[in-house]
This record gives sequence, structure tokens and C-alpha cells, in this order.
Amino acid sequence: MDGRLTRPHVRTLVPYAAAGAAALVGWLWLAGAALSAPHVHGSGLHAFGLAVVMWQSMVVAMMAPVVAPWIGAYQALLAPAGGRALSGGAASFAAGYFLAWLGYSILAAALQVGLQQLGLVTAGEAIRPLAAAVLVGAGAAQFLPFKQACLTHCRNPLSYLIAGWNNGPPHGLRLGAVHGAYCLGCCWLLMLTGLAMGVMNLAWMAILTVALVVEQAAPGGAWIGRAFGAGLVAWGIWGLARMP
Repeated sequence: MDGRLTRPHVRTLVPYAAAGAAALVGWLWLAGAALSAPHVHGSGLHAFGLAVVMWQSMVVAMMAPVVAPWIGAYQALLAPAGGRALSGGAASFAAGYFLAWLGYSILAAALQVGLQQLGLVTAGEAIRPLAAAVLVGAGAAQFLPFKQACLTHCRNPLSYLIAGWNNGPPHGLRLGAVHGAYCLGCCWLLMLTGLAMGVMNLAWMAILTVALVVEQAAPGGAWIGRAFGAGLVAWGIWGLARMP
């Protein structure tokens, strides 16, 4: 078979395979941690470190399927006429996402540990008033202009990639980190609902993953995201109404 025909096809598949592998590792770590959940107890640096790993695994598991097409698009822009299946520039672009997500994971872990120490999160789940408030806040945020601006960027970042284009891994890292920050702008509150539903609730993480992929990739995704947000608001209000 002619190598000139297979190379572009390989370049298309490799980013998806790499994203799939990253998501699989994240889900496997979460599944293993869910059996013991050591990070939801105790305090100190060790507990904080485990919480950071948990949040980072969750973000990678949820977001890797969403960003895979854009890593592939970056690779295609980087080497449209051939080249290696995954260049150093594309790898640095993917690393930029990872760094942006790591920053969020550190902040989310600090919030989780702080709430645990205050007694507002026990066994990895927020007390009912806080849980309901998180659901209402995350749902309402789906309608904010900031959310819609981030979603518009994340659904079609090609103009951003082209406008900020410079060859070389450092530029790829910067582009990936900035676009990763936009992606976090879309979903950071949705991911915090893990505190309301249980930080090791794998079923809820799977629901969020589907919601994020549909919102950012499917036709009419913005409206689907708003419908999901309305459901979260209603759920949170219902939870508050059931309080004694």
C-alpha cells in the first residue's frame, strides 16, 4: 500500500488513540480508588496529593474525548503534507491541556480538603444544603454569557489556532494551555457537582462525560447543555425543598 495514503490516516488516528488511552488510564485509576477512596479521609499533604490526583484523573477521563479532535486538527495544521504520526509540536499542544487541567485540579482539591476540614464534605459528599447549592449554581451557570462564549470557542477553535499559530513546541504548549482554560470555562462548575453527588461517584462522572461531549461536539449542543443545566437547577431546588 502506498505510504503517502496511509500517513495522513495514521496522523488522524493517533491523537484519538492517545486521548482514548489517557481517558482509559483516568477511568481505571478512578475505579480502583473508588474501592477504597483513601483521599476522602484525613488531612495533610498526603490527603491533598491524593485529592489532586483524583481530580486530575477525573478531568482527563472526562475531557480527553472532547479535545481529541482539536489535537488532531492541530497535528493536521502542523504537518499537512506528511511527517510523523504525532509530532513534538502536537504532543506539546496536548501537554498544554494537561497543565491547564492540573491547575484546576489543584484548586478543586484544595476546595475539597478545606470543605472536609470544615465538616461540609463528609465521606466525599457535601452536606445537603451545600450539595443543592452546587447543583443550582452549576445549572444556572449553563445560561451565563461567559459559559456561552467559552462554549463557542471550544466548539470551533480553528480560528484561534490559526491566529495564534507559531511553529515550535513552546507555542504549541501555550495554545493548548489557553484552549484548555476555555474548556474549563465550559465545565468547571459541572465537574464540581462531584462534590454534591460524591467525588467517587463513577456513574455521575459517566453522565457528566456524556453531557460534556454532547454539549461540545453535537449539533445543537448549546441548547442541550442549557436543558441539562435546567435539570440541575430543578434537582437542586427539589433537594432544598425536601430538607426538614
